[in-house]
Amino acid sequence: MAIPLIELGNGQTIPQIGLGLWQVKDSAQFDQAFTAAVAAGYRHFDSAQAYQNEAMLGAAWQRQNLERADIFITTKIAVEQFGHNRTTKSFGASLTNLQTDYVDLLLLHFPVPVVRKASWRALEEIQAAGGARSIGVSNYTINHLESMKNYARVMPAVNQVELHVFLQQPELIDYCQANGIVVEAYSPLAHGKNMADAIVTKLAQKYQKSYAQIMLRWCLERGLVVLPKSVTPSRIQANIDIFDFQLPAEDMAALAERDQDLRTCWSPVHVP
Repeated sequence: MAIPLIELGNGQTIPQIGLGLWQVKDSAQFDQAFTAAVAAGYRHFDSAQAYQNEAMLGAAWQRQNLERADIFITTKIAVEQFGHNRTTKSFGASLTNLQTDYVDLLLLHFPVPVVRKASWRALEEIQAAGGARSIGVSNYTINHLESMKNYARVMPAVNQVELHVFLQQPELIDYCQANGIVVEAYSPLAHGKNMADAIVTKLAQKYQKSYAQIMLRWCLERGLVVLPKSVTPSRIQANIDIFDFQLPAEDMAALAERDQDLRTCWSPVHVP
């Protein structure tokens, strides 16, 4: 099964589905999940300094004898590593942990006040030096992105934010797409909250898909990159089996009404 690729503003491409690795800190569990993901067809893996599993990812892809060019690796600069020098130094450690000399996508993990400008400058330098094919941000609002226009030499290729049927953020998606920023949806299953919605359940029955598969397909229909996280092999497989059906306009309209502004993670809304 060929996973669709989305073109980024800088000409690079990103697989439309990736395996989220948040909270996967047990090495045996990590290896099981990674092995299942590779077998299912995943080649996009989303880590972060804060996840404390970069070294596990580095060991796992090497052990699978995967070609580096055939996988897409994302990592993120942790909040406590913000600032120009800390960002640069910590990224060097990330490359060592990941057993690679570049990442496909490097993100700032949160819009930390005061120091995010210096950290972004560091990412621009890292990209210019070949350490990252693409650079971007995570948890940025429209205001944070607008302010970047005052200091960024390179605008983000990606904004990774919490997005799902119950937190749709249409204004943010529209803004990013209008400005050439690809949106990645993390926590696309809302951490299992609100998993008995009548409309989602009805659509799952209609298409003979699972509740989770309807939620993930919604992300694809919105043009998002989706990052479901699981360590269960059967769910890892099911989460990628979403490219054999579509949700037409009337179903998407019904799902649009399910937006509840339900945040299950940290919120950047009030960060200046």
